[in-house]
Amino acid sequence: MAPFGFSPTLLASNLNKDLANPVIIEDYDPRWPQQFEMLRSRIAAVLNDLAVCIEHVGSTAVPGLAAKPVIDIDILLRSSSDLPLVIRRLAELGYQHRGDLGISGREAFRAKGEAVQHHLYVCPPESYEYKRHIAFRNYLREHAAEADDYALLKRELARKFGSDREGYNQAKNQFVQEILQRTLEA
Repeated sequence: MAPFGFSPTLLASNLNKDLANPVIIEDYDPRWPQQFEMLRSRIAAVLNDLAVCIEHVGSTAVPGLAAKPVIDIDILLRSSSDLPLVIRRLAELGYQHRGDLGISGREAFRAKGEAVQHHLYVCPPESYEYKRHIAFRNYLREHAAEADDYALLKRELARKFGSDREGYNQAKNQFVQEILQRTLEA
């Protein structure tokens, strides 16, 4: 290891990983709702009545909106006390529980070996994150001009930030917060 903890090997490894994983925004794909439904059906079959609802959220849930080709799914739990059982049942489908990843009000899960790339979040009954996701999705579904503006912004930021996913997410945050302020405080 070089002085001050600098490792050329580690740096090269991280750079190669970042270059191999750029933010890519694609035109809307009409298969996204069917892909969500396929995932939802599989999940619903193992969760049964533990889930109040399983929602398609994020940009792929807005018809016509350009997006990263990743299906976002929120599961709203019947009860917070069901989380340990939900973790076990989702593990039966190959999902790995990752904790809240620093965002209170939702638990993240990673799918192993899935053909459809997706993010899965499990939310307690009064989850603010769940409410945010639904409000933002519904607003964009109902306001085509803002959805178009959001698509342009995402494409511009993807070009600007490349593989810097955190920078990309932070840069679009102001747009998202302005929409949420309009919807959640209305």
